[in-house]
Amino acid sequence: MALSEGTPAPAFTVKDTNGNTVSLADYAGKTVVLYFYPKDDTPGCTKQACSFRDSYTEYQGKDIVVFGVSMDDEASHQAFTEKYSLPFPLLADVDGSLTKAYDVDGGGYSKRVTYVIGSDGTILKVFDTVNTTSHAADVMAAIGA
Repeated sequence: MALSEGTPAPAFTVKDTNGNTVSLADYAGKTVVLYFYPKDDTPGCTKQACSFRDSYTEYQGKDIVVFGVSMDDEASHQAFTEKYSLPFPLLADVDGSLTKAYDVDGGGYSKRVTYVIGSDGTILKVFDTVNTTSHAADVMAAIGA
């Protein structure tokens, strides 16, 4: 079961698509959209990533950071990012620690769940049912940005 709205978001430090270290603490004061998905370059995951890609400028204009998270490694993330021109980082949760901390472990893959984390580090919204095609717009509408 996903974590609850109103609770503190678990801290994390992982590598992104390009091998950079990313920590939740680095984004204090910003809204963070942390979307978990099962696997790079699969049909639903591609639709979801492209929905964020196509809406990305709207997110940027509102001081919102978007991260996709799966248990794929950096090389897989790099290929997925290049193939679909994704303008946001993907986080490589190769050991599954981030997936477990956010309670979205599907047994070797991340379940499709999105967390919106407020500027104070509290979980504002949880999406545990996702329409992969319209997800980015659904998130934007829900957070009222």
